[in-house]
Amino acid sequence: MKIYTKTGDKGTTSLVGGKRVFKNDPRVEAYGDADELIAYLGLIVAESENPANTAGMATKIRKDILRIQQTLMCVSAFLAMPEEGTGKQLKPMEESETEFLEKGIDEMTGQMPPQKAFVIPGRPRQAALCHVARTVCRRVERRCVNIHSTDPNLEENLVKCKTYINRLSDYLFTLARFFCAITSTAEEFWLP
Repeated sequence: MKIYTKTGDKGTTSLVGGKRVFKNDPRVEAYGDADELIAYLGLIVAESENPANTAGMATKIRKDILRIQQTLMCVSAFLAMPEEGTGKQLKPMEESETEFLEKGIDEMTGQMPPQKAFVIPGRPRQAALCHVARTVCRRVERRCVNIHSTDPNLEENLVKCKTYINRLSDYLFTLARFFCAITSTAEEFWLP
């Protein structure tokens, strides 16, 4: 199978089910941003491979991020489904995935000092990558809100995706702080 199809050469692409839309369609923008987020999470994993960078936490971090990437692939699939449906059935978005993020946030928070001011992203590199991923995650969330604002009767899966994405940005913020804690890197704070 060839990687190129030439079907998008005129600026359109297919949603799940075959409906053709322009590549700047809100759904395409949303799942494109989710794809970017998945790629940044891969960078975090790659940067975490060195045990010196993660205080021996690389295996857990890699496993957790892989789970998040897989869930984001499901989010992308929900985003790629047109409002009128396609007859295709996707596995429902599980609330347990949001609970997984919350548990991770609580576990990491319990292993670091409390936050007392706004964090300025910086060292170590893994923390900076987490902050970049967090900002992309917020963009995905805004794209989901945009889709929801044009169709307030969206199916429950897409509404659950918005909740998951919101929690994921909190998780990524916490993971950035956690990288600072486990590498004994002092955080930079904004102190107006």
